[in-house]
Amino acid sequence: MMRTVLVTGAGGPAGKALGRQLASLRANGLEIFAIGTDITALSDENFSMTVQVPRADSPDYAPALRELVVQTRADVVIPTVSEELVRIAGIAHLLGEGEREPAVVVSPPAATTLCEDKLFTMWALDAAAVAVPKFTGGAEHATAQSALDAFNGPVIVKPRVSRGGRGVRLIEDARDDWGGVDARSLIQAFAPGIEYAPQVYRSPRTGETSVVVLEKTVMKEGRIGNAVETTRLAAHEAVDVAWLAESAVTRLGLVGPVDLDIRRDEHGVPVVLEVNARFGANSEHAPELLASVLADWASLVEQLDPA
Repeated sequence: MMRTVLVTGAGGPAGKALGRQLASLRANGLEIFAIGTDITALSDENFSMTVQVPRADSPDYAPALRELVVQTRADVVIPTVSEELVRIAGIAHLLGEGEREPAVVVSPPAATTLCEDKLFTMWALDAAAVAVPKFTGGAEHATAQSALDAFNGPVIVKPRVSRGGRGVRLIEDARDDWGGVDARSLIQAFAPGIEYAPQVYRSPRTGETSVVVLEKTVMKEGRIGNAVETTRLAAHEAVDVAWLAESAVTRLGLVGPVDLDIRRDEHGVPVVLEVNARFGANSEHAPELLASVLADWASLVEQLDPA
């Protein structure tokens, strides 16, 4: 039976990665009609159709998305834009019309909220005894020197609410730029070891969790930033990283696909840097995540609409 899958943020790295995977599945005989949405006009042959939608912070966003879901009779909705996750999590049960509700691939609102703000994520993981680097809010230190002294070494400064590596800075010297660091910022101790991008899937039906560990071999800004190249590790490699990723996802109460950033500190101990409650840009290296989503959420659709 043909299934209609709607992917938001289709023009971004995560959405493009899903588009390529969906196109590959169609080429291999899976009956999928893939719709990609984005805030700009988009042309991507990997999607069966593309639609321009309002920004997630626009009052027109939710009505436009709901109307599109109803008109296209979407079976599965996969949001990939961080800014829209909390909004979608809260109205997931309202996106359909009548008895036909789409299966929305999103975690519960409370868990999604914890991942929207990186400071909240650190608070929650620290409280759950999941390893994270030393951290504090940006307002705690007025100068780079103050932070370097308090952390006894280099620090990472990043926006509390942002996507990917946007706005991330490595501060190693008191003369480094400290401009714009305020209550909207998060300060973390810099973990100098290997960085990983675990791709995690937790079933909303069974709670079973699977982890694929990717090692970031080349990063955009050299020692920090988004991954330019990654290597998929064998299941017996970096098992401590896989365990930590699973622990973080479980303790936060997340389900579905989750993209994490984990790095080893100066002692070789892995710590969680960030948690994205959605598909990430590297999901193509772990195609079993999308396969699990379609299996789990398609099953949910069939329960709602046997016809």
